[in-house]
Amino acid sequence: MSFDLSKAQKPSIFRRIGAFLYDVLLLIAVLMVAVGLVVVPYGVITGEELHKHYLLLEQLYLLLVTGAFYVYFWTHGGQTLGMKAWRLQVVAQDGEAVGVNAAVKRFVWSILSLIPAGLGLWWSLFNRQGLAWHDSRSNTRVVLLPKSA
Repeated sequence: MSFDLSKAQKPSIFRRIGAFLYDVLLLIAVLMVAVGLVVVPYGVITGEELHKHYLLLEQLYLLLVTGAFYVYFWTHGGQTLGMKAWRLQVVAQDGEAVGVNAAVKRFVWSILSLIPAGLGLWWSLFNRQGLAWHDSRSNTRVVLLPKSA
């Protein structure tokens, strides 16, 4: 798969946020299932609730599940469900498909990009190419697909 970047349009920040919010709804369901896969068996086996000292492990587990969600979709077609609905696609800076290493980098930088009140995403308003911090750092970009796609 290759994308002609000369014809690429940069999406608005509102379109990117819309796709993210759409994905959050799906991700909540995925995370609920992920928690159920751990908490329910633990409760059945031990007869107790998850102890407080396991909360950090649970949070790391959910972060891993979230990362796997995004990395999978970015490396298999370049689109999450929210991105499909908003006609967005993640591609490498050369227009090729995003590889696993770039997708993992993108996910890690996305977290860092969102921490300071989403400053890394708002940066795309000032970047000539419309790149957010996580786009630049992972050598990827988000493109707006034509309506016919």
